[in-house]
Amino acid sequence: MDFSILLFIGTAFTFGMVVNFTSLPPMVGFLLAGFVLNFFGFESTEDLVSLANLGVTLLLFSIGLKLDIRTLFKGEVWGGASIHIIASIIFYTLLLFTLKQIGLSFFSDLGIMEVILVSFALSFSSTVFAVKILEEKSETSSLYGRIAIGILIMQDIFAVLFLTISIGKMPSIWAFTLLALPLIRPLLFKLLDRAGHGELLVLYGFFLALVVGAGLFKLVGLKADLGALVAGMLLASHPSAKNMANALFNLKELFLICFFLNIGLGGLPNSGHLMVAGILSILLAGKIILYFFTLSQFNLRSRTSLFASFSLANYSEFGLIVASLATYKGWLSQDWLIITAIAVSFSFIIAALLNNYSDHLYRRFSLPLKRFQATRLHKDDRPVRVGDAQILVLGMGRIGTGAYDALKASYGESVMGIDSDHQKTLSHRTYGRRVITGDALDSDFWNKLQLTDNIKLILLAMPDHNGNRYAAEQLSKISNFGFKVAALAHYQSDAADLHALGVEQVYNMYEEAGAGFASHVCANLPLTFSKNNYMQDW
Repeated sequence: MDFSILLFIGTAFTFGMVVNFTSLPPMVGFLLAGFVLNFFGFESTEDLVSLANLGVTLLLFSIGLKLDIRTLFKGEVWGGASIHIIASIIFYTLLLFTLKQIGLSFFSDLGIMEVILVSFALSFSSTVFAVKILEEKSETSSLYGRIAIGILIMQDIFAVLFLTISIGKMPSIWAFTLLALPLIRPLLFKLLDRAGHGELLVLYGFFLALVVGAGLFKLVGLKADLGALVAGMLLASHPSAKNMANALFNLKELFLICFFLNIGLGGLPNSGHLMVAGILSILLAGKIILYFFTLSQFNLRSRTSLFASFSLANYSEFGLIVASLATYKGWLSQDWLIITAIAVSFSFIIAALLNNYSDHLYRRFSLPLKRFQATRLHKDDRPVRVGDAQILVLGMGRIGTGAYDALKASYGESVMGIDSDHQKTLSHRTYGRRVITGDALDSDFWNKLQLTDNIKLILLAMPDHNGNRYAAEQLSKISNFGFKVAALAHYQSDAADLHALGVEQVYNMYEEAGAGFASHVCANLPLTFSKNNYMQDW
């Protein structure tokens, strides 16, 4: 095996693990690993770039598998994306032009069109980084997570339009045939039903992402990553779409390590490059503020606007594409390609820090931030009232729904379910279930949750341990409560965490599944056993 590959793996693991001990996302370590390797003279390879591109393609395909297309038509998504990109271009153009007039190095060489081009590149946020952050925080389904992902997809669409115009190569006439892709959904659904849960499911995911999605779109002159996103969206409504996303998760994460390494290996900067990249990193504050004020105009709570802004608080790898294209066409010097790569890397580190301490920052500045919050809030972002309910089920997925139905059979209408997905809430109501919308991963949810003395039991039935642990932490802060708390866990270590937070009863899914299965069989298939001859011998 090539020694450089072993060195890349070892360096990425070492820095990823060290950064993990600081409670920062490992991706920051992968970026630093790229910088260190670059410092010692290593460069990116074609294989590394191919694996990085594969990771990005699988990431966008996974986003599509979870995406509700209706999200893109919400005002806060398409309106927020449109308003912000225009405001950002104006903001960066004015500041960069001011730096040009001052005569600062590298800025003084830019013409007015080059200033606008750089401003356009800086207005985008990284889909890869933002989704990675949201996944690590288990908040892709939260309101602010859905808004952030929707804005990123709208930006991807803007990017496709820009690249099509700037390259001067129009898509093939055959691109119109892609409009017929929804017609093959029934076939894709049947194939997914037959794929099962093993290696064929993973291979089918690769086929859809790389061949049906990226391959077809690239063949007709469109952005390959957009094709992967569309391919995922075709299957999003299938019950097994989540299983496919889970099956691809670890491979996608592995390939994305190559993406962050590749960013760090982008080029060896000098002090001038670092200075300009540092200035651009400082200007990132303006981009965050613009996101916050833009989203606040859509009646979102200050926390939702702030957290979505933090998720988008970075520069995009699309900026590298713009810089590379501009360098190739002679619009920008090679220096700006290196500067952009460093600025993107710096922005990832800043965004990781902001998202890691987002709860702390919001609690500290919540009062001044709430001055910009509308009186009448967005329907998906209002306080949560539980009325006369006595039992709450947080997380109305398959397990939560099963627990709700069993409890309702015994205790009637005193049971209430809470789920972060409003569409899922509406679906539950059509089946007669008493369910309201609320995000248990939202610190404001707990501040605004109006618990009454009637509450006797709270079940934490969210599928992810981080969600249940966070909910348990919030419940443990409530003084003089008279309710009991029960929760789901996947592993013994998860159960220990929950017990330490005051959860009285923890149901270990894997351990209890076998016992439950045996009990179910014995109850429904009564058997009479003869006396065991082996025991008689003893």
